[in-house]
Amino acid sequence: MTKVRALVLERQHELALRDIDLPLETGPGQVKIKIHTVGVCGSDVHYYTHGKIGPFIVNAPLVLGHEAAGTVVEVGAGVTHLKVGDRVCMEPGIPDPNSKASRLGMYNIDPAVTFWATPPIHGVLTPEVVHPANYTFKLPDNVSFAEGAMVEPFAVGMQAASKAKITPGDTAVVLGAGPIGTMVAIAALAGGCARAIVADLAQPKLDISAQYQGVIPVNIREKSLSEEVVRLTDGWGADVVFECSGSPKAWETIMALPRPGGVIVAVGLPVNPIGFDVSTASTKEIRIETVFRYAHQYERSIALLASGRVDLKPLISETFTFEESIKAFDRAVEARPSDVKLQIVME
Repeated sequence: MTKVRALVLERQHELALRDIDLPLETGPGQVKIKIHTVGVCGSDVHYYTHGKIGPFIVNAPLVLGHEAAGTVVEVGAGVTHLKVGDRVCMEPGIPDPNSKASRLGMYNIDPAVTFWATPPIHGVLTPEVVHPANYTFKLPDNVSFAEGAMVEPFAVGMQAASKAKITPGDTAVVLGAGPIGTMVAIAALAGGCARAIVADLAQPKLDISAQYQGVIPVNIREKSLSEEVVRLTDGWGADVVFECSGSPKAWETIMALPRPGGVIVAVGLPVNPIGFDVSTASTKEIRIETVFRYAHQYERSIALLASGRVDLKPLISETFTFEESIKAFDRAVEARPSDVKLQIVME
C-alpha cells in the first residue's frame, strides 16, 4: 500500500482531499497509469448526496471517480499491447474472467464484477492507479484526454444503441437530455438512426442536444411528446424509444411512443419499482431491452471518436483542477440545467 493524495468521500455529505493508503504495485498483466482527466459522474454525486445506491452503501471512506484517461507510466509482466507513454482510457469494471457471465460475453452482469468508486472499491480521483491491461485502451493521437474520459459514459449510449438493434433510417425517441440521454442520442444517430427526438423539461439541456445534426428537441413543458411523435412519424410511432430519465412518470405514457413492433430500451434506473403496461406492450408486440453499464463498447466508442463522426467536446461544460475537486462536486450537486459534463484535470 502507498499513501497518496485523493478525493475521499468520508461519509454522506462529507468530502476531503487527503492522503489515503491505496494499492499501487504493478503486477503481471497490469499497467500503472498517471491520471490526467476524470469526469464527474451522476453516480459519484449520488454517493456524495445519499451515501448509497441500492445495495451499495458507503460504510468506509471511498475514493471517488471512474470516468478517466491518462498515461501509462509502468507496464507489468506479460503486457505486450501497451507501453510506457501510451495515452489511454480505462474501463472501470473488472469481472471474474472465469465466471459464467464472462464466458458468455456478458461480463458487465457478472455478479463478481468490481467497479471503480462503487463501495468498497476505490475510484481514480488520485494521481496514479494500477489497472488490468486488458481493460485499458490506447487513445489515438487525435483523441484528447478530455474525450478519453468521456468514453465511459458514451459506452453506455453505445450499449443502448446496440441493444436496440437499430436499422438504418430508424426514428428514435430519447426521454431525458442529461449526459446519458444526450450520448444515447449521439450513439443512436451514429448507429444509423435518421433522427432522434430528444425530450426533456430543461430547455438549456435541449439546446445542447440540438447542436447535433439529426436531433429534434421537444420541451415537454410546452408540447405533448406523444403528439409530436405522432406528427413527425405520420401516426406510425418511433422505431426505438430510449428511456434515459429514470423517472417513474415516463413509464406511465411510454407505450404511446413506439410503433407496433418497436422497441423500448430502459437505460435510466428508477429508484423504486414501477408500474408496467403489459397489455399495450403485448398488443403492439413491443420489444423491451435493458442496459446495465456496457460490454465490448470501448474500442467501438474510441473508433467513432477518432473517425470524427462523433464529437463529445461540446458536452464538456467546465473543467476544474484536482485541488478544486470538492468545488466540482458541489457544482454537480447544483444540477445546473446548462451543465452536461464536469471534468477534473489532475495535472
